[in-house]
Amino acid sequence: MLDNPPLLTIHRGHRRVPADLLERFRGAQTSHLVDAMAGRGAMSWAIKPLDPANASFVGPALTAFAYPADIIGVYGALSEAQPGDVIVVANDAYLGAAAIGDLVAGMMKNKGVAAFVTEGAARDRAGILATGLPVFAAGVVPTSPAANGPGVVGAPVTCGGLTVRSGDIVVGDADGVVVVPIEQAEAVLAGLEAVRAVEARAIAAVEGGATDNERIRRVIAEARIIEAG
Repeated sequence: MLDNPPLLTIHRGHRRVPADLLERFRGAQTSHLVDAMAGRGAMSWAIKPLDPANASFVGPALTAFAYPADIIGVYGALSEAQPGDVIVVANDAYLGAAAIGDLVAGMMKNKGVAAFVTEGAARDRAGILATGLPVFAAGVVPTSPAANGPGVVGAPVTCGGLTVRSGDIVVGDADGVVVVPIEQAEAVLAGLEAVRAVEARAIAAVEGGATDNERIRRVIAEARIIEAG
């Protein structure tokens, strides 16, 4: 490079999700949201909660990019975060050093951050769980990161295979993390209601003793049967 980049670059002024719109996503299952988005919207299967019992959250994304094995971008996101934000950190999916530890997680919890999501790794798992902050990561490793930069906050990132922009709606539960682009929120909510209605009927049928459904019956009826002998 001809010039060294700034240690930290912060992009501000992103769109904020109206509180009433955000609340309509609270309690939504990630699997239902994916169904409402035609099978899209979920981050990589590898990104899972450190504590599945404390995994449910919803909030607007605050994005950051941290260079592999570096934490400057995370520091910037901590500084910029508003109560209720979900900090989403991309780091080229580097797993050789942690992107978060218990002390930073505790400070995020103190600021009112709703959750922390990274395609990288975490460290100090027991300490993170003690903070009560929902943390999603692709692994756990004891190696600490450097703080040399550069880092970026607020710009679009690719995390867990998804493009995420600050202001997008992020939902998590024990199954994983889903991102709803803010401009698709109303359409996804409409689809979510339809998915929930179908799911409720299916659950009622299973609880009532069903051993198959129409789709299964159709597949079996059209199967090619080969008799032994």
